This record gives sequence, structure tokens and C-alpha cells, in this order.
Amino acid sequence: MNIRMEGDFLILITKDMNIINDNKRKMQVHAKTSESVRLGVLLAIVGGFLDAYTFICRGGVFANAQTGNIVLIGVEATKGNLEQAFMAFFPILAFIIGIIVTEKIKDFNFPSSTFVTGSECIILIIEIIVLFIIGFIPTTVPHAFATIPISFVSSVQIASFGKLVASPYSTTMCTGNLRSATQAAYKAFVKKDNNSTIKTARYATVIFSFIVGACFAGILTSQVGVKSIWFAVIVLIFSLSLFSIDEYRFKTHERK
Repeated sequence: MNIRMEGDFLILITKDMNIINDNKRKMQVHAKTSESVRLGVLLAIVGGFLDAYTFICRGGVFANAQTGNIVLIGVEATKGNLEQAFMAFFPILAFIIGIIVTEKIKDFNFPSSTFVTGSECIILIIEIIVLFIIGFIPTTVPHAFATIPISFVSSVQIASFGKLVASPYSTTMCTGNLRSATQAAYKAFVKKDNNSTIKTARYATVIFSFIVGACFAGILTSQVGVKSIWFAVIVLIFSLSLFSIDEYRFKTHERK
């Protein structure tokens, strides 16, 4: 009887250890994938596309960065246009809510039995759903119904994917990336630093990808209209698949 109980106890411990090791492996794969240049390229394409999309067919605004909306609040308020100032506040509020939602998702422990594990995958699924719905919103309704959700999507993407390998970056705006690329290029050429050369190439790749996304928006919106945002949905689906691909490759490598 004691032998049987001891055997059952050992089996339970072994199962628990396997679950812990499996969760650790998934966390390692997710961390590596979320900081990869491959994912950074795809997300930068989405970022550039959304910025150009909202400017071309959603009221001539840039929904990714909120600096313009903050300035707009001040300008309209000084002119006495309180209604316009109030409307400019909504994208900022959506951006703030997106950050809070992302942090909440990061704090949540996902069971290993769920369909997806890891906050990064959950965030990508949220983005896919929101952008897919926006494709059904016609231009006959106020543009805020599209630009505000896009501001939310932008914020969750910024809060979730902030590292390119080991360097900070953004996938929805290029000012910080351009600064970091220039600083790295200076060190590469003046100080002959090989690591800075690699960083410069990474940042340049992301910036170029952002431009490519904007170009696609310019082409597709003229052909397809508001539904062209589904291009970003397709890219995000590819981004989501990277996590599964990397996990499969990791498992295959472990078996070998």
C-alpha cells in the first residue's frame, strides 16, 4: 500500500515538473519570438499601414501617435472650440485604455491547457479582431468610430512589443527608431563598433518595413477602400503564426 502511494506521489511530482518545464519552454520561445526581427518587420508593416490608412480614408489623421491629438486639444481649447478639443481627447483615452488592458493581460497567468498561452499572442488576437471589425465600418459614419479603435490597437501593440532583440523600439511610429538608428550609425562609423552596425541594420529594416506598410496602404485604399485594413489583419495572422512555428521548431530541435 505504501509502495503504491509513493509511486502515485512520484507520478504526480513528475507530471508537475513536466508542466513547469513545458511552461518555461513556452515562455522562452515567446520571449525570443516577440523580440525577433522577423516579428518586428511584420508589426512595423502593420504600423505603417494603419497610419497611412487613417490619414487617407479615415479623416486625415494619424491614429498611431497621440502627440498630435494632445497638441490639438491645446490648440482647440485656446480657440474656444471645446467640442473639438473634447473629441481629440477620445483617441488619447483609447490609447490609455489599451495600455491598461495590455498590462492586465501581462499579469494574468494563462493555464497551459488554453488555446494560446502568453500575453503576446492574446494581444495579436485582439488586434486581429478589432481591425477585422473596422473593415465593416463605412465612411458614411463619423471617422472617430474607426480611428479610436485603431488608437487602442496601436497602444496594445506598443505596450506588448517594445524590444528588438535587446534594444528598445516601436512598431507604430518611427521617431524613436530614427533617433536610435542614427545614434547606432554614429557609433558604427566613428567608433567602429560592430554591435552598433548590427543595431543600425535592425533599425533600418524596421523603418523600411514601416514605409512599405504605408505604401501598401496608399495602393490598397485606392483600390479597395475601407476594407483594405484587412491587409493588416492578414499580416497580423502571419505574425501570430510565428509563435507556433518557433515553438514547433524548438520541440523538433529538442527531440534531436
